[in-house]
Amino acid sequence: MRVALLGPTSVEAEDGTPVDIGGARVRMLVARLALDPGRAVPTTTLIDDLWGEQPPADAVNALQSLVSRLRKVCPVALEPGGYRLVVATEDVDVFRFERLRAAGRLDEALGLWRGEALADVRDAPFAAPTAARLEEARLSAEEDRFRTGELDVAALTAMHEKHPLRERLAALLMRALCAQGRQSDALHVYAEVRGRLADELGVDPSQELQDVHLAALRGELGPRAVVDRLPVRLTSFVGRDDELAEISGLLGQARLVTLVGPGGAGKTRLATEIAARHPLHGKGRVWFAALAGVRAAEDLAGAVLGAFELSFVADPMRRASESMSRIAEVLGAGESLLVLDNCEHLIGAAAEFTTDLLRRVPNLRILATSREPLAIDGESLCPVGPLAVPDGQTDLSGFGAVRLFLDRANAVRPGFALDESTVDDVRQICRRLDGMPLALELAAARLRSMTIRQITQRLDDRFRLLTSGSRTALPRQRTLRAVVEWSWDLLTEEELRLARRLAVFPAGAGLDAIEEVCLPDALYVLTSLVDKSIVDVIELDGEARYRMLETIRVYAAEQLDASGEKREFVNRFRHHYRELTARWEPLIRTARQLEAIDVYEAEQDNVVAALRGAIDDREVELAADLLGGTFWYWLVKGDNERAEMSVRDVLALGDLLPADRFATFRAMQLIMAAVPGVTDAEEAAAVIESCVSSGAVQKYPSLAIALPMLAFLSQNTELARREVKRAAASEDPWARAGAEWAHSFMLVDDGDLEGAEQARDRAYDQFTAIGDRWGSAMTLGMKAAFVSHTGDNQAAIDLYQRGLEVATELRSQDDAVQQRWRLAVEYARMGDHAAAAREVVAAEQFVRDVGNDQLSTMLDYAKAEVVLRAGRIEEARALSDSFKQRVTTSSVLGTFVTEWVAILDARIAIADGRFDDAEAFATVAVETTSERGDMPDLSAVTELLAQVRHLQGRTDAARRLMALAQLIRGRLDMGDPDVRHLVAELGEPAPLTITKAEALHEVREEAGISES
Repeated sequence: MRVALLGPTSVEAEDGTPVDIGGARVRMLVARLALDPGRAVPTTTLIDDLWGEQPPADAVNALQSLVSRLRKVCPVALEPGGYRLVVATEDVDVFRFERLRAAGRLDEALGLWRGEALADVRDAPFAAPTAARLEEARLSAEEDRFRTGELDVAALTAMHEKHPLRERLAALLMRALCAQGRQSDALHVYAEVRGRLADELGVDPSQELQDVHLAALRGELGPRAVVDRLPVRLTSFVGRDDELAEISGLLGQARLVTLVGPGGAGKTRLATEIAARHPLHGKGRVWFAALAGVRAAEDLAGAVLGAFELSFVADPMRRASESMSRIAEVLGAGESLLVLDNCEHLIGAAAEFTTDLLRRVPNLRILATSREPLAIDGESLCPVGPLAVPDGQTDLSGFGAVRLFLDRANAVRPGFALDESTVDDVRQICRRLDGMPLALELAAARLRSMTIRQITQRLDDRFRLLTSGSRTALPRQRTLRAVVEWSWDLLTEEELRLARRLAVFPAGAGLDAIEEVCLPDALYVLTSLVDKSIVDVIELDGEARYRMLETIRVYAAEQLDASGEKREFVNRFRHHYRELTARWEPLIRTARQLEAIDVYEAEQDNVVAALRGAIDDREVELAADLLGGTFWYWLVKGDNERAEMSVRDVLALGDLLPADRFATFRAMQLIMAAVPGVTDAEEAAAVIESCVSSGAVQKYPSLAIALPMLAFLSQNTELARREVKRAAASEDPWARAGAEWAHSFMLVDDGDLEGAEQARDRAYDQFTAIGDRWGSAMTLGMKAAFVSHTGDNQAAIDLYQRGLEVATELRSQDDAVQQRWRLAVEYARMGDHAAAAREVVAAEQFVRDVGNDQLSTMLDYAKAEVVLRAGRIEEARALSDSFKQRVTTSSVLGTFVTEWVAILDARIAIADGRFDDAEAFATVAVETTSERGDMPDLSAVTELLAQVRHLQGRTDAARRLMALAQLIRGRLDMGDPDVRHLVAELGEPAPLTITKAEALHEVREEAGISES
């Protein structure tokens, strides 16, 4: 939804369809709420701002009535003490105007105005001061635009007549008049303004206006033909707002600024734009020297003279010195700016030329572009790298790479837009082309003859794909290959050797890895490649890390293949990462866990490349070692999809795998599949026995949790207890902690809640002593859930918060979202709906930041439960529908989908008063939960069915179900307000003496589930 206030109030849907928002008072309300987008406006403030000193008799009800009418067309949320219009700041034109104005994009900012601000709601008390503030901002923006652009006499005269006391406006008009040779008119404007200021305000003109008056008297503002010596700008300039500001600031402080970066980064275009916006350009004191076509150092000065449109014939022996004298003479006539474009192939000569020129001409500034620094005294460097690219975010519109691609795409295919059909392809193109402007422009040019999907599918063959550059561009700028080759040809033999070998590292590497895999004593060669923009360097935890942009790496890989060295250095690369993961994997379960995770995060793409390569080449032992060395990291970080895929592909190597590895990976595959479903008991038992007989249980501590839980989830309790005992007797302290953790599950299933609590406490203490945050966070989450069942919501919240802190420290996406989700639900169960909403918002922001669609799907369910407990039934229904649509395309919940959907539908049906529908939904949940044999979950759905029976007036059945739920779990969930209400209505259930199996059978019978 978009709201426009810079003119008559209007609202549009996301697809641009106008929304009819009704009468004047409703328009006032939407305008007032839109001035605080995404924030709740207190009820008292809204009443004051809509009615002022004469509110209606029942102002609160009158406001509620307006909100109700507005909600029919716009999303308005009820917050504690007020109302919030559900709209993003960027979707309100007032705030978009302010952002664009601050960024200096004045034409775009002023283009948002459609008339007077708040034109149709001026009768509202809040409107007049707000409109006045906005009009002042508009005037200032218009003045800024005139100051930096062309001085339009007609437009300035019209504005001056409307605002005769604005001195800045008067000064601009005087300058414009003088530029047209109308000095007397300019002096008349000054006399008129001075008289008005004296008569109406009793003040003299400002110093700025007096200075303009004096300059007009002296004739210094007369007409001047400005010569534009810069390259013609045929395309719009997109995506470098921050760099423009930074470089302009540098040019104000330093006499030499060099833009350094790889080919295709847009250095020339950026330098041209900076020069065009520089104050000296308007005075005709900017020159642009293109050096790309200069082949010899001695021709450099002549090329610069050519930019000055000067030439002469002289003795060749004297030509260089005379050329410098002529250049210095031209530049020394006043303040000057010289752009030296593409210095890299003449770097030594360019450095000498620049040094000499700066010494000769004190009032000269030079802006140079190069793929490496000139490396002379006084040089200020400004790296020009890729444009910002999205990394999982859903909103792509603010990223420079996306903006540039869309701009160029529209030039060749008008109407091309970012929508559901294109967003994934645009994201992939921007990311895989590293946000490099030239590559993006070449890709966009392909839209003349290809679809966006065809372009995406051919990015692996990018050098063949991206060949549609401008025919008028330099040859090296017409294709992506030519851009990279230009840089490659400037390298020495030793630099070439290291550069091609670096292609084996998809994620870059530290110096130690590069020296081990590629070249001993590589530091100085490496820093030279950094200087020449072949390699980037970043600092990670105080250590330098070197990487290539993907396009350069693809080219380097071609060169490595052609050199005949590829097999040797790929093997070195893979073995390096086998050793690295073998060294760090055990530390993921120790106090050095965070240190280990830092290493894995930095090296993840390298490890994955080594693993995928080993699998593809059927290097079985190497693939098994690499998977074993990184699998637990993936589980800790919640990267289950990658873990499942890698285990599947390694297992496909079959009998070639060592027996212990095969058994371990098969157990892990089964446990991952068992989480959202039920595993075949015979297969699970066979795999567990294989892990024992092959000796895997002694080698891999992770099996201490995996095997007991695999047996437990396959409902083989005897085998589960055996594996708990085995793990508890392990020499590995982490395995013993894992045994306690798994044991707590079984004790809960047995109804021994006290024993389960003691086992969890032991597990937590042991995980904490070892330093394993993952185990600590999991245990805290379990403890919180069971403390909540006692009715102590606050204690559960405290535990969830501790778990969240640990998960956040661990940087585990899965655990962090789940802890915050459970925290939100627990706040809702306690009745603190504001806190619950805050936790949901925080979780949503986290999910947006990490770009994890699976976590987003799970969060939809949590949001639905939170808003339902807050009594917002319609919102819960909409969230439920969204959740159902999304889970059909997600595998994250597996067979839990049916169960979760049924529980949510039952709760919504209860809130609607549709008790028979609620019974049908609860029956589905009873059936799926009982078939899984999950006693705690079965107890929860039994309590839900008891609530339905009570609402149906079947009190005896409700009491019996409550007693059955208590038997199954060992206690009722007294943290649930609905359960507490049932206990208050029906009384505490009497203990039952039947078995759990009999209780389960009775619950299914009460739900009407056939046992056939």
